[in-house]
Amino acid sequence: MEREELFLALARLLGEEVPVPVDFAKVKAARWRHLPLGGRLEGIEHPDLPDPDFLLGIDDVKGVLDQNTRQFVLGLPANDVLLWGGRGTGKSSLVKAMLHRYAAQGLRLVEVENQGILDLPEILTALRKVDDRGRYRYVLFCDDLSFSADDPAYRALKSLLDGGIEARPANVLLYATSNRRHLLPRHFADNEETERRGGEIIPGESNEEKISLSERFGLWLGLYPFDQEQYLSIVAQHIRLLGGKGKGSAWQEEALRWALQRGSRSGRVAQHFARHWVGSQKIAAG
Repeated sequence: MEREELFLALARLLGEEVPVPVDFAKVKAARWRHLPLGGRLEGIEHPDLPDPDFLLGIDDVKGVLDQNTRQFVLGLPANDVLLWGGRGTGKSSLVKAMLHRYAAQGLRLVEVENQGILDLPEILTALRKVDDRGRYRYVLFCDDLSFSADDPAYRALKSLLDGGIEARPANVLLYATSNRRHLLPRHFADNEETERRGGEIIPGESNEEKISLSERFGLWLGLYPFDQEQYLSIVAQHIRLLGGKGKGSAWQEEALRWALQRGSRSGRVAQHFARHWVGSQKIAAG
């Protein structure tokens, strides 16, 4: 008896609800639920899909990700992507926005949490079962990805990206987000292994190991907090999109205090302030 059949039999025995197989003709997104006896796909009926046109101030990165996703949807060669940068800079929103733009062309999103990475072979098997004709193109979405030095999921992901014996289906890509460019913590002690050979700097084994995973992603896309001028410009655009008015200096001073309190001038902070400003102004106007 396969693991999936064993899980279903146990669920029936315990009187639990038996999961319905995911129908990607009806849902645009799913999540992989990691379970002790083997995980399963669960459809997401109401996914959060931001409009890419509302993701402001990151046009260069958005353009590269859009181009890669378009190639993938059209069945052309495309790369796995690592989006890295500070909190609130739009990494996760960009990935979900690609589903907003390309779902009608057959793109589907499967969210995989860190603990589910060990199940990657089972995830690929499950996708083959629910879509044996390869009708859809799947992006495995690993959000806020990071590993400890001894995390077994680290090697499982390396195997999926490049080096495993099992071939990955051509209709599956991986998009991951992380606050760390190299996904593993780096320490000053790692630099002690660095050697100089002639005029060349040779990284030590620890550093080589720590960058080996991120190097398996074909695209690295970095997102950074805005400077003050960019931040205020993005706030103004969000205020206009929300139907508010951002005239004079009062909103600018308050927007800067808002960012200072949160320790960041990110796109998320700009959007949150714009909601606060427009809502409070409309209440004041009666």
